[in-house]
Amino acid sequence: MPIRYILKQLLMPPGVLLLLMLLGWWLRRRFPRLAMACFATGFGGLWLMSLPAVMQWGAGLLEREPVLEEAQWATLAQRADAIVILGAGREQNDPGWGSTDQPGLMALERLRYAARLARASALPLAATGGLHYGQPPSEAALMADAMRRDYGLEIRWLEEQSRTTWENAQLSAELLQAQGVQRVVLVTQAWHMPRARWCFEQAGFEVITAPMGYLSAGYERPLGGWLPESRVIWQSSQLLNEVIGLLAYPLIYGRD
Repeated sequence: MPIRYILKQLLMPPGVLLLLMLLGWWLRRRFPRLAMACFATGFGGLWLMSLPAVMQWGAGLLEREPVLEEAQWATLAQRADAIVILGAGREQNDPGWGSTDQPGLMALERLRYAARLARASALPLAATGGLHYGQPPSEAALMADAMRRDYGLEIRWLEEQSRTTWENAQLSAELLQAQGVQRVVLVTQAWHMPRARWCFEQAGFEVITAPMGYLSAGYERPLGGWLPESRVIWQSSQLLNEVIGLLAYPLIYGRD
């Protein structure tokens, strides 16, 4: 397992918050005030991350790209050359599928949406997503197999080396622009779309955003969303990772 992945899990919430609580326990006798501050920060952070109301508010700050209305789908062929689906992880060795790898849940959401767009517009499809710890098949290949089996559609272009959103864009540009694809419909979760759009525009594409999977879309929850939910901790982690990416990418990859 890459050390980069381990460090990310430890330094990103909830890992870093659990480490703070552990540090507070370790310091409780020698430095009680510091220990209390560490424990309170860790516990308070986990509590806030578990609240749907807080998560939805944070998602609303990220999910600013306009919705691609269904009435616009049929006209996409006039404005774009291809639909690009971003990879989103995998489920490994699933016994229900013959112990084979399958696209992750977010990837399945993207595939379903892209299939609807492709049928409405007749645009060709591309998928981008590399290997999981260097082991085949690639995320792009898994998505192509699911698209073929579940929706009866072929993905024409597979970019199978990328590991990050930046690499999704750069390697897709190498593959697609050489074949005349300059305008793309980009399919990913709404909270991920600002960073994805920036990356693909930096790679030289004209981008039409097709966001879905909105976390800010509210529904009735007990106590108005102020009751902790376990799933919300994972969703909050995704949003925090996205905020860090939005801040870091222009510093790392920004161009004049």
